[in-house]
Amino acid sequence: MKALVSKFTSQLEEALNIGKEAKLNSCDKDIRNVVITGLGGSGIGGKIVAQLVANDISIPVTINNDYHLPNFVNENTLVIASSFSGNTEETLSALSIAQEKGAEIACITSGGKILEIAKNNNYNHIVLPTERSPRAMLSYSLTQQFFLLKHYNLIENDFIQKIQNAIALLNLEIENIKTEANNIANSILNKTAVIYSEANFEGVAIRLRQQLNENAKVLCWHHALPEMNHNELVGWAGGNEEKAVIVFRNETDYSRTQTRMNIQKSVIGKYTSTYIECYSKGNSNIERALYFILLGDWVSVYLSELRNVDNIEVKVIDFLKSELAKDN
Repeated sequence: MKALVSKFTSQLEEALNIGKEAKLNSCDKDIRNVVITGLGGSGIGGKIVAQLVANDISIPVTINNDYHLPNFVNENTLVIASSFSGNTEETLSALSIAQEKGAEIACITSGGKILEIAKNNNYNHIVLPTERSPRAMLSYSLTQQFFLLKHYNLIENDFIQKIQNAIALLNLEIENIKTEANNIANSILNKTAVIYSEANFEGVAIRLRQQLNENAKVLCWHHALPEMNHNELVGWAGGNEEKAVIVFRNETDYSRTQTRMNIQKSVIGKYTSTYIECYSKGNSNIERALYFILLGDWVSVYLSELRNVDNIEVKVIDFLKSELAKDN
């Protein structure tokens, strides 16, 4: 996993080339909404991209992590099915429903049944590199979400330059990022991590939670502000030193949310002394999000090493899939 995380920026470069070279069919449908369906490492890219384009796209984008699709899906819906393996059963189920409803379908995958379905039905599809862990493929799947949205004329193509700027930034900052990540990993060792962010950056908070789960083999949770201030903040009356807080912050976060973050620090600080604020770098939200993603990935790798666990294996998920296959 360390080797894969080390290739994050080179993966972004390759992902840009894959997107630029993708051969996609034109679409004459009136696209009125988008549903991005996927699970785990294949699905989180949709959540992050949906938040990053929220201020630019003029139609609703819904994230779907289930076997089913929202009832509003119809011929005017763009359904993007994202599955690295191409065999994720929930995504295959949702894809089948999208077909029944006559939706416009586009797929992001490395192969499997989804690629077979895409080719047989002439659906737009972008093929990812194979033989890598799905959670290490976020740089690829996330980038292709942008390319598909641009192909359907739902966003502009300035995302390409912003990703290129992010690559330059991350390459410049990599040693600082690794140092900060290592410090965070040591601070949260043997504690339960609680991850907070502004609502518009919840996707990157979820990404860190997922990486800590799978790479470091630990439980943790996340929440987003301002909603967190209306419930979970009260729950900190039951907090203690076994909890470690990580807050993703941007200098561009909404001013009132920043005020809330400053106030909550004093509240939570009464119950735990491990309160870590991480500030992003970058001139665009794409740069800032990718900065947080890489920082979080390194935190999960360093924590896995401190815990002396295998950060690649996911035997529990493999067991679950094998048991599910028995009843299929």
